[in-house]
Amino acid sequence: MIVAYGVANLLQSVAAARTTVHHTFDPGLLLRLAGHRTYLVGLACQVAGFVLAFLSRRDLPLFLVQASVAAGLGVTALLGVVLLKWRLPVAEVALLVLLFAGITALVLSAQPAPSKALGTAGMLALLVALAVIAVLGFFAVRLHGAPGSVVLGSLAGLAFSAAAVAARPLASASSWDAFLSDPLLYLLVGHSVVGQLLLGLAMQRGSTTAAVAAMDAAGAVPAAIVGLLLLNDKIWPGREWLAGIGFLVTLAAVVGLTRYAEPQHQHAVTRAVVGVPPPLVTPPAARVAGPAGVIADPLPQAASTGLRRPTTRS
Repeated sequence: MIVAYGVANLLQSVAAARTTVHHTFDPGLLLRLAGHRTYLVGLACQVAGFVLAFLSRRDLPLFLVQASVAAGLGVTALLGVVLLKWRLPVAEVALLVLLFAGITALVLSAQPAPSKALGTAGMLALLVALAVIAVLGFFAVRLHGAPGSVVLGSLAGLAFSAAAVAARPLASASSWDAFLSDPLLYLLVGHSVVGQLLLGLAMQRGSTTAAVAAMDAAGAVPAAIVGLLLLNDKIWPGREWLAGIGFLVTLAAVVGLTRYAEPQHQHAVTRAVVGVPPPLVTPPAARVAGPAGVIADPLPQAASTGLRRPTTRS
């Protein structure tokens, strides 16, 4: 799951960078993104990650699964090093080590257990949350720059967090008939679609760093709290401190990794507008066709000041 989301992070943001910036809450953005082969491959990776995450939620607590979803960012950075010859600063290498340590602590502290039923009240709360997130997203698209990135990223994280809450008890369905007739399935789909749309809008705003940091926090923290309070998520006795430290270290490492990211679409759009050709050092496999047939470099080499890395997650 972590590997699948890491690949999806890289590919989907490339496609979003090549798509005209939207200032309305328009589902047509997803159709435009689907016109990019890069986005479709990234979406396939994201679907694979989603299925694996869904299966893992059958027995694993949400604080482990959601933190692991955010850890896909570390895979994105490593892929950049291996495939695109990015150079990681020492601080970023340290953050990757912390990320691995945090996930390890969560694995050691998480006690597998089936989920409790969410109940009618819980399903109504998810339905209300879907409506509220969609309405807030409708108004949030009017924000530009970093504020727009933070708000849209946070709303996308909340939508994905709600989808995770719905998935935890749904994964324990006893049969296909029970699975397909469970209202949680449709709440899961609704939150995922809204979250994906908000994520596409957030990636087009001015600060990818701010969007990803906000989304990671909003996607992990609420689901972890709901899981522990309502869904029978468990920690091995005596390891509560390990779970807390692991969760905080993982989130801090993810947010720290975004500190080195730069809004990738700014570089690609600038080249497309002014007609600047891509750097000669860019590997052919790293180039994609931009607007009007311009060949842009959506994945530039890392600068000495930090890693340039596009980011997304579902």
